[in-house]
Amino acid sequence: MTSPSSSTSSAPPRRPRPTAAQLEAARDAVIPDVIGPGLKVLFCGINPGLWSAAVGLHFARPGNRFWPALHASGFTPERFTPDRQRELPGLGLGISNVVARATARADELGTAELREGGRLLGEKAAEYRPGWLAIVGITAYRTAFERRDAQIGPQAERIAESRVWVLPNPSGLNAHWNAAALAGEFGRFREAAGVPAAGPVRQRGAEG
Repeated sequence: MTSPSSSTSSAPPRRPRPTAAQLEAARDAVIPDVIGPGLKVLFCGINPGLWSAAVGLHFARPGNRFWPALHASGFTPERFTPDRQRELPGLGLGISNVVARATARADELGTAELREGGRLLGEKAAEYRPGWLAIVGITAYRTAFERRDAQIGPQAERIAESRVWVLPNPSGLNAHWNAAALAGEFGRFREAAGVPAAGPVRQRGAEG
């Protein structure tokens, strides 16, 4: 029997909660991309939230379902915590954002800022040439790339030479997608993108 204290099952130390002052100071901060040349998939969030900016890690706010969905869909061999984001390039994965600066809410971003972010993301795709850009958030994608009728899933156009798939926003506030449906859509994308499962694919939505 495997000991519950083994390294694969022990929980990582809990990161201290940012204070109100630290969250406020994180406004407009930028988190460095997790990126490199020739990735299989570059996941692109809308923009960092204040919690993520305060700790300097992508999708770090408790309740965000990005990391559980990444594991449940087979992209990672186990459920990563945000502080393991630098392991992603070894799996052919990376993280960026459409808009780099942090805000309390995504709706603080205006149309012009999102479209400029889309332009800059295109330059980044041309430089690093990921196989796929996975935009995490349909509303931001529609605005940034002027695709008013775009739907979740594969897109006909490319950004630079990268193919594009739009995924649901994994924020816990996105009630339109529960954990099982979110993991299922991430899994549909992984299979369509031809990315081999990094480990046994867990039952959709069973990440807890």
